Amino acid sequence: MNPATAKWYDRKDYVFIEFCVEDSKDVKVNFENSKCGFSCLGGTDNIKHSNEINLFEAIDQKDSKHRRTDRSVLCCLRKAESGKAWPRLTKDKDKLNWLSVDFNNWKDWEDDSDEELSNFDRFSEMMNTMGGEDELPDLDGADDESADSDDEKLPDLE
Repeated sequence: MNPATAKWYDRKDYVFIEFCVEDSKDVKVNFENSKCGFSCLGGTDNIKHSNEINLFEAIDQKDSKHRRTDRSVLCCLRKAESGKAWPRLTKDKDKLNWLSVDFNNWKDWEDDSDEELSNFDRFSEMMNTMGGEDELPDLDGADDESADSDDEKLPDLE
């Protein structure tokens, strides 16, 4: 039995795992509270693949699903604690040679907090409600036409 190559990425409410097995048959996915099991026969040689993952946090096994395509099996694991980022997929920090991060789908969603977005909205609104040039404060001589020492005339280029 060989473990299937897999990629994963994190979202606010879900964790996605894609098992990269082409032409999979007899796919079995088992979701438990803090574990995910996967097995199938793959390819034209019917190689048996099996993976078991002790997950970083608990999931809601009733709301977790999987979908098989010709190229892979995508698992959508519903987080038991929504809104909490997973720094890794597994409970242990051990490096699994068959598991990698799916950087094509990765998004640092935790940086997009509602508070920051509402601050941006308030800033945008403030900028839109500001008046025109007539209402700008006096900038203490910023429009003063007096010559500076660095405003000397430069010689012509030849």
